[in-house]
Amino acid sequence: MIKSLLIVGTGSFIGGAMRYLLSTLMKSVCGQGFPWGTLMVNLLGCFLFGMLFAVFGKSSATDNMLYLLLTTGVCGGFTTFSTFANESVQMLQQGNTWGFVGYVATSVVAGLALIALGYGVARGW
Repeated sequence: MIKSLLIVGTGSFIGGAMRYLLSTLMKSVCGQGFPWGTLMVNLLGCFLFGMLFAVFGKSSATDNMLYLLLTTGVCGGFTTFSTFANESVQMLQQGNTWGFVGYVATSVVAGLALIALGYGVARGW
């Protein structure tokens, strides 16, 4: 159990650092009017998770330390639902209803599609 916790913690550190770097880059490139950084990390994380799931398979989740590092650790630290939810509520509070609808719809629909795409790409369709 301790080994698994250390592996997840290490992966979370890597994923969190990558999220911070990508979010900072997106803010500098796209500005701060829309949460492009969070959208990008969540969508990219969905794609990567789909690929990892396809590569490792369902049964590897409990017995493969690399799978644990990359999915629960890196992808878990990289993506951030809480930030997504907070930014969504902030858009509503600021009266940006269409931004809110677009952000939530894109995040959910594209996230689901990218999980499937990542799985398909890794499996070679």
